[in-house]
Amino acid sequence: MTERGANKTIQVENTAQAYLELLRALGVKYFFGNPGTDFASIIDAFAKFAVEGKTFPQPITVPHEFCAVSMAHGYYMVTGEPQVVMVHTTVGTANALGALINASRSNIPLLLTAGRTPITERGGAGNRDTYIHWAQESFDQGGMVREYVKWDYELRNFSQLETVVRRALTIAMSEPKGPVYLTLPREILAEAHNEFAVADESPLAPTTALYPDPEKIDELARAVAQAEHPLIITRNLGRNPQAVEWLSRLAELFALPVIEFPVPQYTNLPTNHPMHLGFDPGAYLPDADLVLVIECDVPWIPSQHKVNPAARVVHIGVDPLYHRYPIWGFPAETLLLGEPGISLRHLTESLGKLRSAQEEKIAARFKWVRQEHERQRESWHKEALEKGESARISLEWASYCLNQFKGEELIIINEYDLSLRHFELRLPGNYFGNSPAGSLGWGVGAALGAKLAAPDKTVVAVVGDGSYIFSVPSACHMVSAMQQLPILVIVCDNGGWNSPQRATRAVHPKGWAVRTEHFPLTRFTVQPAYERFVQAYGGYGVQVSTPGELPAALAKAMKVVKEERRQAVVHVVCESIIPSG
Repeated sequence: MTERGANKTIQVENTAQAYLELLRALGVKYFFGNPGTDFASIIDAFAKFAVEGKTFPQPITVPHEFCAVSMAHGYYMVTGEPQVVMVHTTVGTANALGALINASRSNIPLLLTAGRTPITERGGAGNRDTYIHWAQESFDQGGMVREYVKWDYELRNFSQLETVVRRALTIAMSEPKGPVYLTLPREILAEAHNEFAVADESPLAPTTALYPDPEKIDELARAVAQAEHPLIITRNLGRNPQAVEWLSRLAELFALPVIEFPVPQYTNLPTNHPMHLGFDPGAYLPDADLVLVIECDVPWIPSQHKVNPAARVVHIGVDPLYHRYPIWGFPAETLLLGEPGISLRHLTESLGKLRSAQEEKIAARFKWVRQEHERQRESWHKEALEKGESARISLEWASYCLNQFKGEELIIINEYDLSLRHFELRLPGNYFGNSPAGSLGWGVGAALGAKLAAPDKTVVAVVGDGSYIFSVPSACHMVSAMQQLPILVIVCDNGGWNSPQRATRAVHPKGWAVRTEHFPLTRFTVQPAYERFVQAYGGYGVQVSTPGELPAALAKAMKVVKEERRQAVVHVVCESIIPSG
C-alpha cells in the first residue's frame, strides 16, 4: 500500500476486491449476504481478505433475505451505524422486499445491494454462463424497490465506485434517514484492475442535523404555557436516545402528559415517569386544547378517536408531513421541521422563561397527571395478577412475567405481542418495536442483529406464532448457531392471526363471521411444536400452557441463553381470541 496525496492506493485484482476495501475504509463491520451466481467475485474477494487477515467487513451468511435485512435493521437500531446487505439479483431482492419496507417506514439507513444478471452473453469474465441468467433479468431491477428507497443506482464502471458507494451511504444517513439500493453487475465486479485509490480517512458526511425555526419554537412555547390541557403523543422520538432526556425534562417542566401511541418503536419516555399516561390517547383527546405530536406518524385513529375540534395540533419531526405516505390527513396548525432532541431542547429552554407565571397551574396539573399515572399502574397490575389466575396464559400475564427479568443488560425486541401495560420500559436503547409497515417476521432477525451489535446484552424477541412463521425460523436459528448469537425467542401462540379477525369484527360487527364465530383464513388448524425448531440447531426449547408454568420456564430459558450461551425458544400456548365451543 502506498500513499498518494490524500488517497491510499491499494493493490487489488478486480472491482469486487476494491468494493470490499472501500467498505472497510468506510468502517463497515459486517456484510450480511445471501449469495447466488452473481456473488462469484465477492466470494473470491472475501477469500483473499481471509488470507490477508482482514477481519472487516466480516461476511455474515444468512440463509434467507428477509432475515438478512432484519438483522441489519436490528444492528442499526442498537449502534446507529449504517449496514450493508447483499442479495441475489431480482429473486433475492423480491425475498428482501418485505423487510426493506419495514426499514423504509422506520427510517433505517442501510445499503441494500444486489447482484445484477450478467449483461453480456459472451466475451469476458462474469458473462452469462448458466441458464438462469436469461430468465432472472428484468427491464428495471431498481423498479422493484424504488417506492421504498431514497435512492437507487446501478454501478456502471470501476472509476465511479467510490463516488457511488459514498453517495449511497451519505444519502441513507441524511435525514429523513432510510434505505438505498445499489445493483452490481457481475461483469463489473469481475473486471480486472491492479490498484484502487480510496480517500484516506475521509468519513461519510451526511447532512447536518435539522434545526427548528427559532421563532416557531418561541411561538410554540407561548402556546404550551397558555394551554390548560396540553397533551404530547409520540412513537419514535426515542430513535435518538438523547431526545428521551429532553422529553423527560420538558414533561416535568410544564407537567405535560405523554402518550405513546399506538405501540412505541423505542423507549420514548420511561414508563415509570410520573407524566407517562400510557398508550391510548382516547380518554384525553376530547379535552386537549394543545396536542404536540412528536415523531409519530399516526397520533390517533380518526374513525375511533374523538379530538377536540378547537385543539391546536403541532407536529415536530424530521419529516412531519410524512411525504412518502400517499395519504396523510391529520390536522396540523404547525409543522415544525427539526430533529426531536434539538427541537425539545430549544422548546424546553424557551418554556423555562415562561414558567414562573404559570406555577400554580403547573402544580395542579402535575398532581392530576401523577394521580392518573398511579391509577393506571394500579389497574394494570391488578389486571396482570387476575390474568395469572386464569386457566390459560394471556399476553398480559406473559408480559408481566417477563417484566420480572428486566435489567440494564436486557434488550427487548417486540413484534406485536408484548403488552406494554405490563412491561416497564426504563432505559432508552433497550427496547425496539416493529415497523409501522407491519411486514411480519421482523422480530427474530432484528433480535439477531441486536445481539451481534451488543454481545454482552441478553436479547429477547417477543413474537406471535404467525410472526414466528414469517420470520423463516429455520434461517434465523441457523444464523444464531453459526454466528454464536444466543437469543431468547418467546412465541406467543394463540393459534392464528389476530389482526384479520379484529378487522372482520370491526368492519362487520353483525356479519356472518361474528354471528357464527367462524373466521376462515385466520386460524391454524394445527398447532406445531414451535419449541422443536430451535432444538434442530442445538438450542433449548420448551412449551408451556398454564400461567403457573411460565415464570420457571422463562427463568430456565434465560439461564440457557446467559450461561450456556445457547439460543432458546419458549413456546407459550396462549388463550385464543375465538371462544372455544
